Amino acid sequence: MRWQKVVLSLHLNFYLIFFSALSFFGYGTACFLSARMNREFERYRLGSQRVMVGALQVAASLGLLAGLSQPWMGRSAAAGLALMMLVAVGVRIRIKDSSFQTTPALFYLLLNAYLCFAAF
Repeated sequence: MRWQKVVLSLHLNFYLIFFSALSFFGYGTACFLSARMNREFERYRLGSQRVMVGALQVAASLGLLAGLSQPWMGRSAAAGLALMMLVAVGVRIRIKDSSFQTTPALFYLLLNAYLCFAAF
């Protein structure tokens, strides 16, 4: 019975890692290509940081995947993403976004904090 829980946990962690990596790869890429993302970063008053944020998100998404074979890389990438999402929650609060608009950043903060401490 115990080994079944371990196997289920490993599968769940794999899917959570893959989900986070895919999400941040897409979001990071959009920072380079999307006019909508450009407008969003201007709304956040972080227009000059858009390219750097996108590059960090793409790099961290690859780090999450690399963590499947090198756990320290995955842990570091997840920690970096969790920290980035903590800042994102703060930015959302500062610009007075609604709870609905803040929820995705909070979700990804919690997801990557979990990945950092429990998945690698």
